[in-house]
Amino acid sequence: MGYDKLFEQHYADYAALFNRVSLKLNPSVSFSEIATPQRLQRYRKGQPDYHLEELYFQFGRYLLIASSRPGNMPANLQGIWHNNVDGPWRVDYHNNINVQMNYWPACSTNLSECMLPLVDFIRTLVKPGEKTAQAYFGARGWTASISGNIFGFTTPLASQDMSWNFNPMAGPWLATHIWEYYDYTRDIRFLKEVGYDLIKSSADFAVDYLWHKPDGTYTAAPSTSPEHGPIDQGATFVHAVVREILLDAIEASKVLGVDKKERKQWQHVLDKLAPYQIGRYGQLMEWSTDIDDPKDEHRHVNHLFGLHPGHTVSPITTPELAKASRVVLEHRGDGATGWSMGWKLNQWARLQDGNHAYTLFGNLLKNGTLDNLWDTHPPFQIDGNFGGTAGITEMLLQSHMGFIQLLPALPDAWKDGSVRGICAKGNFEVDLTWKDGLLTEAVIRSGSGEDCIIRYAGATLKFKTMKGRTYRIGYDKEKNALFQ
Repeated sequence: MGYDKLFEQHYADYAALFNRVSLKLNPSVSFSEIATPQRLQRYRKGQPDYHLEELYFQFGRYLLIASSRPGNMPANLQGIWHNNVDGPWRVDYHNNINVQMNYWPACSTNLSECMLPLVDFIRTLVKPGEKTAQAYFGARGWTASISGNIFGFTTPLASQDMSWNFNPMAGPWLATHIWEYYDYTRDIRFLKEVGYDLIKSSADFAVDYLWHKPDGTYTAAPSTSPEHGPIDQGATFVHAVVREILLDAIEASKVLGVDKKERKQWQHVLDKLAPYQIGRYGQLMEWSTDIDDPKDEHRHVNHLFGLHPGHTVSPITTPELAKASRVVLEHRGDGATGWSMGWKLNQWARLQDGNHAYTLFGNLLKNGTLDNLWDTHPPFQIDGNFGGTAGITEMLLQSHMGFIQLLPALPDAWKDGSVRGICAKGNFEVDLTWKDGLLTEAVIRSGSGEDCIIRYAGATLKFKTMKGRTYRIGYDKEKNALFQ
């Protein structure tokens, strides 16, 4: 086969995925066609470059297309771009945020097929993970630990330092991605034949792991906030993951109409789980006691899991907890490693503070990105790239609260723009156009015929949809109303 034919086949395969989404930011502003390192150098000095921001967004999608395709292994800490058989952290799968972050942009940026290698990887963890759950914790179900590999490794590593090596909720965190895939695609066959058993058994592990206290509440003892702080009897991160997997299991059982008895137990534990707590600084507490240090700028913000990637903290549904989450982010600062800035970008977007999210995006590009656009966590980790792409999407569209919110964290800097082809939960595909910071049109394509709820600027529009139909939505600023 000649080069031209090979390239033609490659382009057809690649473009079928990549071309689903386009992003234009301030398209009337001209930009210079210069090499990326020079553009980054100018950007670091404060020169705006909206085309570079578009490029960074699409580069993250490119990396996922290139490193995670059905039938292959999922993207590891370096994606597929490592020049030896060994390297930093053994080029493994870190299950305490890194491999999860790799897949944050998969469904939202219209690359749901690229999520399937992660699903297959999780399936390989179940049998060894059942042995780990039973041997280490006397629990049903399956789990994993901080580090995984292609051979089904699910136990803690050899180190006795439990501040980072003890992470039994790594399995349930991974399992939340199974529901995430279903929630975006609404592939009922996948949920029935593949997804549900993974979610159910993970929820069973979470229930068995918890300590049922004499006062009737449930708490995670012992537990840690990964890579940070002491061993605790109820770390906020662990409780947040437990909430997420139990909510996923409850919803999945309702969709399939199964396991009513188990669903009742999951709901009971959820109702009795130790609640979020707000500390003396107004912060969302990281541990069961109020020991947070406002000068602590640690890279992990585990206790904000419920804000992102979870959905149990929101300025709309839980405003006081959202306010407390903001205090945490203010304490942690706007710096850190590349992937940490990527995570905080998503969290600021979930707080619907577009300008602060944009600050984190700018810092990620300026201080957490190498000249070839790779994320820097010396020498290189790919998760920050994926977190950055996901965060930009969160600024433009959110759908984790049961409705589709348009431009929830649009920064002042992106005065005009458009995005085409991003996705919302419920199997909707969305195009957006805005001018002078205001929505001008939204186009909603329904992939499953689900009811649709749109929210923008305090206005709400509800309507039924038909599978395969397209719906155009406008916004009347004077009436603060959405209309078809």
